[in-house]
Amino acid sequence: MTHPSSTTEQCAAAMSELFDGIFRDLESWREEIARTGPSARPSALDALVEALVVPSLLLPNPVLIGAGFIAAPEFVHGRDVHFSWWLGPLESNPLLGITTVPTRLDLGARVYTDYLRDFRALEWYSIPESTHQRHVTGPYVDHLCTCDYIFTLTMPVRVGDDMIGVVGADVSVRRIETALLPLFLAADHPLALVNAVDRVVISTEPTVQAGQLAPRHGGAVACSGVPFRVILSPASQSRV
Repeated sequence: MTHPSSTTEQCAAAMSELFDGIFRDLESWREEIARTGPSARPSALDALVEALVVPSLLLPNPVLIGAGFIAAPEFVHGRDVHFSWWLGPLESNPLLGITTVPTRLDLGARVYTDYLRDFRALEWYSIPESTHQRHVTGPYVDHLCTCDYIFTLTMPVRVGDDMIGVVGADVSVRRIETALLPLFLAADHPLALVNAVDRVVISTEPTVQAGQLAPRHGGAVACSGVPFRVILSPASQSRV
């Protein structure tokens, strides 16, 4: 059995630190949103959320590609659906083209109609609603906005006993690679980052692709506080 190296543990710690930082931002955002209370006007709520999330989308080499608040049905003056969600600048996108500034998610676009009809059943909303805890959805292909391989991080926003919605952020796998690959490449053996169901997120073994199902392996190092593990890359496991 191959034992985890110090570099493997450092990789796991780096992933934990990356997502913990995002969740800290979400925590501060939800506190501000909760203060608006159930009488929030749509314009005031949207202005608040925009002021909270847009600075993170404009950072140099930002990790986030989208962020905002999704209100519970009828929280915003009887509306069934209200998304205060912004997308960061996009280098290229088959739906939105090239953008140089953050843009508001346009719910009037026909592409969103079926998706939003029952958004409470979607994982990024339903899990925080039922567990009252933060949650990571993905990785999955975002066909609606970025057409990229992403994670969605969400946590519930509560006022008293009522959940008024979820605050969240989208992170692309490509940007996780940019942030973490130098550390992964410094390891003695090819490594892979896998999610809770053993799907590969990133790998330093060229033959192992994101989305591939990795075999269980005894040398895994858990990423504290988030549902990921760092393992010896699957192609390398067969040679151990």
